[in-house]
Amino acid sequence: MRRILIDSARAHRSAKRGDGATPIQLDDALASYQARSRDLVALDDALHQLAIVDPQKAQLIELRFFGGLSMEEVAAVLGINEHSARWNWRMARAWLSRELGAPQSNEH
Repeated sequence: MRRILIDSARAHRSAKRGDGATPIQLDDALASYQARSRDLVALDDALHQLAIVDPQKAQLIELRFFGGLSMEEVAAVLGINEHSARWNWRMARAWLSRELGAPQSNEH
């Protein structure tokens, strides 16, 4: 799923047509889309780096963010308890936040 989303974001960055979208100011649309595409590509690059440092945390992020799994489901897939999954989620988010230069949120 991650690869599909990243490939789509990269393809859309170079797209030339809007596929019948409602007309809006081009500058506004491009700025918004380019920011989202850059964010996804930056996230993918950061996840590759995290996988080198801690493969389990990278997999946890993939399962939650790209796979949409709940924390309980992630814990089951990774074979760890839910408390460990939540701890790893917080650590991985903090690491990614630092790598991406974004402020941390308190979402669980």
